[in-house]
Amino acid sequence: MLPSDSYRGLAQAVSTELASLRSGTPDVMKAFGDLGRAATAAGVLDKKTKELIALALSVAARCDPCIAFHTQALVKLGATRAEVDETLGVATYMGGGPSLMYAASAVAAFDEAAAAAAVAKGARSA
Repeated sequence: MLPSDSYRGLAQAVSTELASLRSGTPDVMKAFGDLGRAATAAGVLDKKTKELIALALSVAARCDPCIAFHTQALVKLGATRAEVDETLGVATYMGGGPSLMYAASAVAAFDEAAAAAAVAKGARSA
């Protein structure tokens, strides 16, 4: 697992690394992006609920980059720490000890993203 101060950097690094896939397999990457937009679009479930589900699945799949991306999205969507905590409780219930370890990482990633958003909001307000 990663130290909590590296999730933002991890998301940036993976985004950069995906650039070669975008150029090498543009149709696949476009299709994946379209799938993501369609799957997370508001419908019967709102966008925040869908991102909470994505975070739980990120924990279950033990995917640190996924945790980084989905916690950042949740902060942008206004998710609370309590909503994230409850989501991670269900992920832990379903996934046991390994999910618990990644749930701890997800909390660290969410807190990091929330702190960065607060700093950015303060800078825009000044």
